[in-house]
Amino acid sequence: MKFLLVEDNQELANAVSSRMRLDGHVIDHAANLGDATAYVETGDYDLILLDIMLPDGDGRSFLKTHRASDLDTPVIVLTARSQVSDRIGSLDLGADDYVTKPFDHAELEARCRAVLRRKAGKAQTVFESGGIVFDPVAGSMSVRGSNVTLRNRELRLLEVLINAPGQVFSKQKLADRLFSYDDDASENAIEVYIGRLRKHLEQSDLRIVTLRGLGYRLEYDT
Repeated sequence: MKFLLVEDNQELANAVSSRMRLDGHVIDHAANLGDATAYVETGDYDLILLDIMLPDGDGRSFLKTHRASDLDTPVIVLTARSQVSDRIGSLDLGADDYVTKPFDHAELEARCRAVLRRKAGKAQTVFESGGIVFDPVAGSMSVRGSNVTLRNRELRLLEVLINAPGQVFSKQKLADRLFSYDDDASENAIEVYIGRLRKHLEQSDLRIVTLRGLGYRLEYDT
């Protein structure tokens, strides 16, 4: 998954980013509302973690604008305000959840998973089809009952493709989902990850098909 963290406390931002990357997520960090707006206008995110007290304004104004523009990316508000009225206000503006600072990182991760499950309309996240069992949260996959070890970006690439079967993803689109703005990504890197994932799927009924000049999509063998 690709997250946007909007947080001006650099120490906290580093801690959250490091923890999320350990789970295999891609994360971009914005320290103010201006940068956050630029990221959202140019990137595609699965989840936004949004601080309220920012140097150039109130995060709730960003949330309000975000929802008014019909963008439905889930948002979890990070707030030091513990009053019920503040939390209700954020939810009424369109936040999907909130976490009160200071928070336990395990709780934040659990809330992220819960929000993403609700967004997908699923009670569970395990994918079982075509001879594979894939759990993106646990980072595990088996093919015909045999366990397969996936590297982080292979895992996230499979997650992107499985969540949109039949959809065509260009190399640039996949790079945007697998790498942060700070990463040195190339189209060659995408080709490498596609090649590795194809080998993992050889014994399954799933195939990654190349559409010349367009990109890749996941299909079932017929």
